[in-house]
Amino acid sequence: IMPRKSRVSLAGVAEHVIQRGNNRQAIFACENDMKVYVTWLKQYSKKYKVAIHAWVLMTNHVHILCSPANHSGISQMMQSLGRMYVMYFNRAYKRSGTLWEGRYRSCLVQSEQYLLELYRYIELNPVRAGMVQDPSEYSWSSYQCNALGKQSDLLTAHPNYLAINQDANNRLADYRKLFAGYVESELIEDIRKATNKGLALGNEQFKFKVEALSGRSVIEGKRGRPIGWKKAVDVS
Repeated sequence: IMPRKSRVSLAGVAEHVIQRGNNRQAIFACENDMKVYVTWLKQYSKKYKVAIHAWVLMTNHVHILCSPANHSGISQMMQSLGRMYVMYFNRAYKRSGTLWEGRYRSCLVQSEQYLLELYRYIELNPVRAGMVQDPSEYSWSSYQCNALGKQSDLLTAHPNYLAINQDANNRLADYRKLFAGYVESELIEDIRKATNKGLALGNEQFKFKVEALSGRSVIEGKRGRPIGWKKAVDVS
């Protein structure tokens, strides 16, 4: 059995996190379930010092964009949140066993190039799924906070978000303009691949920097067998 690849997480570097229901099963059966999940997300993000910048709760999965104050914050937050929510869900629906599809998935995000694209990708989820026509119609995402100024004590604005415009009202208006078009399909593929495989989303310089700081590979390896494998087999 291949050992599980341990995650790369760096203090202050934003991460895109996805948590899915096992076999794509629903993890939220009603709005109260979402309220419960958000309550614990608030609690554990504060406890483990993780700043939450954007989120969306879908029927069978969750997206979170966040920055940890230390390398272990996100995994501690997600483990505690996941455990508490499963206990609640199993009790509420008289079921037992697992709810999640294994561990949550995540990728590091280069702020300068990709951060605002991740905001769009996350908050446009309900539109892509055909649940609403405009992201403002969906109340279980951060769009109403980031684009319309709704207050939430779950939200911490990322410096790149604040840099959109110094004036708060103009910032909201400029942010809404980012949603005039859809997220390009190629970018969606890049985001999904990086998150599912635990890679880094950014340019080569960012990836090399992450590898230097963490001592771990965050670039996809080449497909196929390693060079020289045949020779090694022949010798033995």
